[in-house]
Amino acid sequence: MLLFWAGMQIRALWSTAVLLLAALPASAQQPGIDWREVALTCDRDALDPDSYELTTTAQAINLLEPRYGFWDRFIINEHVRTLRDLNLDAHALAERARERDPRNLMAHSILGRQYLTLGWQRAARDAWRSVLGSGGAVVFTATLYDVDAKSYFLVAFDRDAMRIYRAGQFTGTVERHLGMAEFPEPDATAFYAAWAGCPDPAVAPSATIPWSQVREIRSGNWVLWFKLTDKVTIVSDRNKQKSLEEIKVNLHGQTGHTELYVSPDFDGDLNVRGVGLGPYDYQRSLRDIISEFVDPGRRIKLSSSSRGAGW
Repeated sequence: MLLFWAGMQIRALWSTAVLLLAALPASAQQPGIDWREVALTCDRDALDPDSYELTTTAQAINLLEPRYGFWDRFIINEHVRTLRDLNLDAHALAERARERDPRNLMAHSILGRQYLTLGWQRAARDAWRSVLGSGGAVVFTATLYDVDAKSYFLVAFDRDAMRIYRAGQFTGTVERHLGMAEFPEPDATAFYAAWAGCPDPAVAPSATIPWSQVREIRSGNWVLWFKLTDKVTIVSDRNKQKSLEEIKVNLHGQTGHTELYVSPDFDGDLNVRGVGLGPYDYQRSLRDIISEFVDPGRRIKLSSSSRGAGW
């Protein structure tokens, strides 16, 4: 009980720190700046310290902040609103970080991910252009269902390749709850810097897939499929290993929703059933923006599943 209380106090202090960081004046704010002309960097020593914290520690606190109470689980689609609030807060923190230091590649990378997640396509394209044009990557946490549904991966998209990392490569020990991986605490700076687009170059990806080896990207309701010319071997933090010619990946950002259908049954009573539908438009947006920036020659085939309750 004492450890639990101490943990809650530490989380409260972290949350206060986020609010203080977000309230700091923007020393480098430049209205109307063309972000594509800014030289971006991951160098912590070269960046404004508060900007760096806003893209690592503050993002971690936002991710881990309790948002979902016990009774909320009984409210249909409450999880959709909760996730959107998390994404909006992540976007606001990254915007603030970019204002304080326009050179912070992590701020641009997070915005590339968050704009897309929020459905702001034009802003997303500008951010992806800035990041990939600077030699950086846009990174998502992900679940690779055909490898290990209970482990998390980081998937980085840059001009040359899709790079897949195990979460444990940046955290060491992976904490689990009922067998499912949990995100690390805010002091796991290496993980949150990697998630923000700046993985430590000394950490080799678990798998590197050059775009020349991708022959098709198919979007579904819940996942993307990357179809490859050759098999690639991927290992999870639980040492589960698969050699795949097709990678089924859920890039975290949006979630599905439940649609209710009401119809009379044989006795004339109303029958209510719910159908879970995935974020279909989000998957198509992911497919399109990835291919736009990594395949200018339009060599990779693009396809999609039909909208519905399946993958």
